[in-house]
Amino acid sequence: MDRIDVLISAEQIRTAVNRVAQQISTDYHNRPLTILGVMTGSLMFLADLIRQLDMPLQVGMIQASSYRGTQTTPGTLRINADFLPRLEDRDVLLLDDIFDTGQTLSALCTHLAAPAVPSASPGKPRSLKAAVLLWKEGRQTVTMQPDYFGFRIPDQFVVGYGLDFNNEYRHLPYVGVVHPVTPLPVA
Repeated sequence: MDRIDVLISAEQIRTAVNRVAQQISTDYHNRPLTILGVMTGSLMFLADLIRQLDMPLQVGMIQASSYRGTQTTPGTLRINADFLPRLEDRDVLLLDDIFDTGQTLSALCTHLAAPAVPSASPGKPRSLKAAVLLWKEGRQTVTMQPDYFGFRIPDQFVVGYGLDFNNEYRHLPYVGVVHPVTPLPVA
């Protein structure tokens, strides 16, 4: 069985989610907001965050992934935006679990901010910001940065609170560093 060392406790996560919710509430101050969670890693963060927001709110999900199975380095990014709500003229917050290389978040922001093709797009948002629970230091390959984040973490492979290793460990209420029985593959 893999060993997992707690990096960020459930209580620390609750505190950070409350802080991020306060920042969002202040910045949007009762303006309608659409929060788009990036599947699947953001589900726990999304659920906890929206329960802390007392404002007009709609929620959607977007599927994007550059990791498959046991990969620990990104591959080709795949985006499925087929089920997005209408975004035209709305303030949009893109929510993800982790800002690692930044390629996924950057590509999604570019995709969502692109001029709309009327029949094939949810529309161009009035504003677009990004929030992440974790900001992994030293891995970014893009110039963009998230507008909101919960924690900066060292360059370690983490699981829990939505983050997985081969689709395991998402259910953990904390973020931990995984030490697998079999070594992590690099590609």
